[in-house]
Formats: sequence, structure tokens, C-alpha cells
Amino acid sequence: MMGKHIIVGVSAGIAAYKSIELVSRLRKAGAQVKVVMTKNATHIASPLTFGEISGHPVALDMWEQVHDWNVEHISLATWADAYVIAPASANVIGKIANGIADDMLTTTVMATPNPKFLCPAMNSEMYNNPIVQRNLHTLKHDGYHIMQPGSGWLACGVVGVGRLPEPEEIVSWLNEQFQYEPSLNFEGSTEGRPMVSYANGTVSADSGNSLISNVPVDSSFALSLTGKLVIVTAGGTQENIDPVRYIGNRSSGKMGYAIAEQAVRAGAHVILVSAPTNLKVPDGVDFVLVDSARSMQQAVDSRFDSADAVVMAAAVADFRVVNMANQKIKKMETMTLELVKNPDILYGLGQKKSHQVLIGFAAETERVVEYGMGKVHKKNLDMLVANDVSKSTAGFNVDTNEGYFLFPNQDAKEIPNMSKQEMAKAIVEELATLIQSK
Repeated sequence: MMGKHIIVGVSAGIAAYKSIELVSRLRKAGAQVKVVMTKNATHIASPLTFGEISGHPVALDMWEQVHDWNVEHISLATWADAYVIAPASANVIGKIANGIADDMLTTTVMATPNPKFLCPAMNSEMYNNPIVQRNLHTLKHDGYHIMQPGSGWLACGVVGVGRLPEPEEIVSWLNEQFQYEPSLNFEGSTEGRPMVSYANGTVSADSGNSLISNVPVDSSFALSLTGKLVIVTAGGTQENIDPVRYIGNRSSGKMGYAIAEQAVRAGAHVILVSAPTNLKVPDGVDFVLVDSARSMQQAVDSRFDSADAVVMAAAVADFRVVNMANQKIKKMETMTLELVKNPDILYGLGQKKSHQVLIGFAAETERVVEYGMGKVHKKNLDMLVANDVSKSTAGFNVDTNEGYFLFPNQDAKEIPNMSKQEMAKAIVEELATLIQSK
């Protein structure tokens, strides 16, 4: 970041105080930093503090006195090599996505031609709201870089997704993103729009192509998924007992992440809806972090109508706690939890699907094909991947898998033991065939 000119935009999220440390860390990394705040953000963090840390006056008002005949929002936009908004509230995200420029922050970001980075932070329900997700989706397609929020205890008193990542995490993410930004690494002129990489080649950011991916299409796939929108779910959902404990399962998420990666390689636009895992997010996917079965259901349902296929590789908890405790439950000799059944996401999708291809997973320990075929018909699936998880070489927390591909109107295909990446490619090839047959 040495010598880079970075604007930090601060909107009115409760996490605005974290941006003070973010500015400090960026300066320590060698960047020059200027801060733009919304007026509401000043109720949470002081412009004076940001000014002292950044070494520059904070830009707040569109109508402040102009110095040296430079229109401030244009001069800031011209000065910036990169624009980072942290926290990015639902309000600011919505304004930018819909072309509203009614204050210093939204006007300067719209006038900035160089790379723009958003760090959303808000209440879980707001973050998972289909409108917010649609706005983030629009911005990503327009070339904005979106950092996924963290999960945990939120200021509103709930546990879920929506936390602003820690400043050191944001700086690390920015460093990683900068490596792939031509306009931030080109030795010489940076005039003009930055170039972005698409699945079918490299084109300018204003080309109109909306399916962005940095991963080239793998020609070894018999059928391409280029232009298809594929939703993949992964990981094991977590049902909170109290702010620190949850009911979960043994899923590592490896199978779902492998499928998402292979679908991108086949040319698809992939939305990976994932419960918390320890895995690196595959390149080229739109990533949506959820925690519980209900948040996963909302994330998938809100995108289902526009999808060409859904691959439900997540291990969704069957039950949740009826009454989650707001405070940590103190240690006791015994504890009784009342559980209620979670929604069956896959069944719900099967009842309302029209053009979509629907692929499910079943973890069984006996009579794998028999039980699996029952689920194919009950849930109206186009394909089911049935695994015998009693085997040490298949299922949860291992790098290999085996089982059966089951279909409603054709014979089962037995899949020998292979790596999860190999099985993922086989699943994606079946998916492409099913989409073509639709």
C-alpha cells in the first residue's frame, strides 16, 4: 500500500469506531488516507479523531467553502487510487446501487473511477434482506469489491452475520484485493476505467456483461455452464442455544465448496451460500455467509426465481431451540432444551421449482439407495447424491467421497471412492447435462 491514495468512507453504522483503527493501520502500511463521513456517522465517531489520525480534514459537507477553485468531491475522486467504505450501511449500499448521490460520501464514490471496496456491517436480518442482497449483487456486477461481514454477537443483541471485520482483517483483505487490481499495480498511467476479468475473457468494466468471474473456463468440461446462475449451499448450519453455544453437525463444507469451485470452472455464475466453515472461499463466486437453517432458507429463497440450478450440499440442522437465551447460560448439572423442527429447505424448493434443476445430498448409514430414492421422489429432485457416511473414506471431514447419483427416471450411478474435487466435477457435469435436457 506504500504511496497509495486511499479514501475511507464512514457511514452511520455502530461499527464506525473501528474505522479509526483502520485509518491508522492504512497509514502505518504507507498509504495516504483521507476520510469522508456521512453526517449521521458523526453521531457515532468524531470527525476530529479521524482528522488527527489521517492527517487531513474530514470531508462532510457538499457545501463547505471551496479552496483553490477545486470542486471538493471531484478533487477527492481524482486524488483517490482506491475508495473503501467501512462500515457500509444498508442505506449507503442502497443509495450507491441505485445511483443516488445526495451527500459527500455517495457523490465522491460515484465520481471515483478507480477501484471501490465495500465492507457491509448491519443487523443480520437487514443483511439477509433480499433488497440488500440484490443491491450488493448489483454493485459486485458493477465492479465493486465486497468484503463478507463476520458472524458473532452484534450490537443489537443478537448472534448472527453482520459484524464489521476487525481492522487488521480489512487491511489484509485490501492487500489481497490490490494484488489483482490492474489499475493499482500498473506502472504508469491509470487513466480510464479499470479492467475486470470475465469467464469468457477480459473486457472493460463498462461492457455490460454482468457475469463476473476471475476464473477461466475449463475446456475439459463436456458441457459449459456459461451464462447459468447456480446456487450452491455448503457447511453445517448452527442453531444457537445462547450467545456462545449452538447445536451443529460434523459437516466441514468441503464438498459444497468443491462444487462451487468446479461450477465456476465450468463457466457458471455461482452464488455460494455457506454456513460458517474454516475453508477459503473459492475464487470467482458470490459468497453469502449465513448461520442457521432459517437464514440459509431466506438466502436461497430470495435468489431462487432467477437461478438455473440449486445444489443443496449443506448439512442443514433438523431442529432448532425453541427459546434461545439472550445471555450465556450458566453451568449447571443438567439442562433440558426444547427443540422444534427446522424448515426442509430442499423440500420447499422442490414444491415450487419451475425451470430450475434441483440437486440434493443425503447422508445415510444404511440402505443408501433405497432411502435416497425415497427422497428423490418426495422432494421432487432432479438428482440426489447419496453417501454412506458410516465409511471412513466418505462423508464428513475427509477429503474423499463415494456413493450414488440417483435420478427420478433413470438407473442409479455408483460413484467409486475419489477426491471431493473429482466428485464435484462429476456432479457439475451431471448438472450441465440436466440443465441442457430442461
